[in-house]
Formats: sequence, structure tokens, C-alpha cells
Amino acid sequence: MKKRVKRIANRKPLTARQRKKIALIAAMPDSKIDFSDIPRLPESFWKNAVRNPFYRPVKRQVTVRLDSDVIAWLRRQGKGYQTRLNHLLRTAMTHDVHGPSNAKP
Repeated sequence: MKKRVKRIANRKPLTARQRKKIALIAAMPDSKIDFSDIPRLPESFWKNAVRNPFYRPVKRQVTVRLDSDVIAWLRRQGKGYQTRLNHLLRTAMTHDVHGPSNAKP
């Protein structure tokens, strides 16, 4: 099932002047940006920080062939075996991406 989302920020298209101004800002190097009006966050803020709790990855339906004993093991643990399978795969993926095993010899 596909969900179509129509987002309209401004019904009027950008003028040539607005597009030019946006292009100039986008081309500006970070070293030229004035951050003086933004207060620096203390280290204590980052110690308690969490990833966006409202983030939900986009799910995609696929067909996978798994060994029957693997499916039985997942289902024995109760309702939500597909969610558990997704969690196991995500853990393996993040370990592979961020772990020491991703260094190629």
C-alpha cells in the first residue's frame, strides 16, 4: 500500500530573485556563516541527548525465504516476530557498518 503525501509550503512558485538568493546562500562555505547569535550547548546537554524519538524508518514489504526452525524460534517468543526479526537484522547491520569488522584487509 502506498501513501501519497502532498506537501505545500507555499502555493506560489519562487521568483527568479528568490531562487538566486537561495543559490547564493547554498554556495556559501561554512566558514562564512555567522554563528555568534547561537549559544554553544554545554556537554551536559549531549550526555542526556537521544535520537529523534519520533523518527520511524520507512517500511517496505518483501518476501524472504527463511529456514522453518528460525521462524519457529522467532514465533516461540510471542507476538511480534517480524519486529524481532527486523531488530536482529538492524543490530547486525549497525554492527557491520560501525563495528571493527567493516575494515577491509
